[in-house]
Amino acid sequence: MNDVALTLIAATTFGTIAHVLRVPALVGFLAAGFVLGAAQIAPFPGLEQMAGVGVTLLLFTIGLKFNVRSLLRPEAYGTASLHMALSVLVGAGTVGLAGALGLTMLDGWHTVVLVGFALSFSSTVLCVKVLEERSDDGSFYGQTAIAILVIQDLLAVVFITAAGDEPPSVWAFALVLVLPGAWLFRQILDRIGHDELLVLFGVAMALGPGYFAFEAVGIKGDFGALAMGLLFASHPRAIEMSKALFGLKELFLIGFFLTIGMGSAPTWADAGLALLLCVALLPLTFIGFVVLGRIFGMRNRSTIRIGLVLSNFSEFSIIVAAVGVTGGLLPERWLTVVAIAVAASMVGSSLVNAHGLRLTSALSARLPDQDPARLRPSDRPIDTSGSDVVVLGMGRVGRAAYERLVHEKQLSVLGIDNDHAVITRLEERGLNVLEGDATDLEFWTRLVSGGFVTTVVLAMAFHDSNTYALERLHDAGFDGRVVAVAQHPDQVEHLSAHGVHAVLNIYAGAGYSLAGLAVGSADQ
Repeated sequence: MNDVALTLIAATTFGTIAHVLRVPALVGFLAAGFVLGAAQIAPFPGLEQMAGVGVTLLLFTIGLKFNVRSLLRPEAYGTASLHMALSVLVGAGTVGLAGALGLTMLDGWHTVVLVGFALSFSSTVLCVKVLEERSDDGSFYGQTAIAILVIQDLLAVVFITAAGDEPPSVWAFALVLVLPGAWLFRQILDRIGHDELLVLFGVAMALGPGYFAFEAVGIKGDFGALAMGLLFASHPRAIEMSKALFGLKELFLIGFFLTIGMGSAPTWADAGLALLLCVALLPLTFIGFVVLGRIFGMRNRSTIRIGLVLSNFSEFSIIVAAVGVTGGLLPERWLTVVAIAVAASMVGSSLVNAHGLRLTSALSARLPDQDPARLRPSDRPIDTSGSDVVVLGMGRVGRAAYERLVHEKQLSVLGIDNDHAVITRLEERGLNVLEGDATDLEFWTRLVSGGFVTTVVLAMAFHDSNTYALERLHDAGFDGRVVAVAQHPDQVEHLSAHGVHAVLNIYAGAGYSLAGLAVGSADQ
C-alpha cells in the first residue's frame, strides 16, 4: 500500500507541476515515472494491468469515434505506407551509421532493420490524447492522423503475430461471430441507462468480446478492442458511451505513462544513444509527413498538424523490440534504448504540441502557396459569403443558438464544426453547416473578406479554442459582434477583457433560465 500511495502522490505532484507550467499533464506523469524508477521504486502489483486496461479502453474509444472510410482515402493509406517504408530505411541507415562510428555494437543486418522498423511507428496513445485535449479527434486532419495510426498498428499486429512463438489459433476464424454478436450488443445499448451502467457496459465490451476474445485465439487483444469500438461507431449512443468512459480511461492511462519511466534502468550510454536517435529521426519524421501530405493534396496547415502529432515513437515500438529480443533477433540492450527513445519522444512531442497552433501558423507561412482547386475537397478553405451569423462549435449549445437565430430572428446562419460525424448528422437534418477548423487562418481571412458576416458566436467546448478563435478574429480585423460561452467565472472575465461583447456562463445561464421558468410557473 505504501508503494501505491507513493506512486499516486508522485504522479499527482508532477502532473500538477506540468499543469502549472502549461504543458500536458502526461509530461508530468512521464517525469514521475522516471523519478520513481531512478529511486528504484518498482511498479506496484497491478499497475501494469491498470496501464493495459487504459490502452485497451483508449483503442476502444478511438473505434467509437472513428470513420472507417478514412482508411480508404489516399492521404491516409498512401501517407502511412510510404512514410513507414521511408522511416524504416532512414532508421536502419541511422542505426547502421551509429554502429559504423563505434557508438553502438550491432549483431548483424537484422538488428539494423528491426530497430528501424520499431522506430517507424507513431504513438497512438499520445496522438489521441493530444487530439482529444484540443477536441480535434473528429476533424479532417485528426481523422487522417488516426487513420495513419490504425494502419501502422495493423502492421505492428501482423509483425507481432508472425514473430510470435505460436501462430493464431484455427479458432480465429470464429471471430466472424462478433458481427452478429455486435447486433445483439447494440440492442442492449439501446436499453441501458446513462450512468454507471453505461460505463460498465463500455468496459465490458472493450475487455470481453474485444480484448479477451481476440487474445484467446492468438491475436493482439488491443486490436480486438479497436475492432469492437468500430462495430459500435454508427450507433446513436456511441459518442455518449465514449464520453462516459473518458474519465475512467484517463485515470488508467496514467498507469501507462508511469510504467514507461519506471520500467527503464538505462546506462548513460543507452540514454545518449536513445537521445541521438530522437534528434536524428524525429525531425525527418515530421518533414516526411509534411511532404507526403502535400503530395496527397492536403493543405499546409493540415500536413503540419498531422506531422506535429505523429512525430514521436510509439508504445508499439517497445512491443516490437520486446518481440525481437524474445525471438533472438535483437540484443537485449536495444529494448532499453528503444524504451528511452519512446519516453523522450513523448516528452518532446507533448511540449511541442502544447504550442502546436502557433507553430502551425508560423511554419505554414513559410511553405509555398497551394492551388485550392488541387486540394482534397474536405480540406479546402471555407466560403462564408451570404451568412449573417457564423456559429463556431455545433454541440448542444451551438445548435440551440443556431436554431433560435434561424427560427426566431430569421437570420442566415452558418454552423461550423471540425467533427465530420457531427456535420454529417446536422446536414441530414437540413442545417446549413460546414466542416471547418476554427484555428485555420485561411478560414478567418475568408470570413472577413466575405463582407456579410456581422456576428460570430464562439460556442466551442474548450475555452482555449474560443480564445484562439477570438485572437484570429482580431488578427483578421473583424469588427462585428462577438459573443461566446464559458464554463467558469475567470473565463468570463478573460473573454470580456479581450473584446467579447457578451459572454454567457452556461452553468449560471442555465440556472437563471430555470429560475425564470419557476417564476413563470408560480405566476400562472
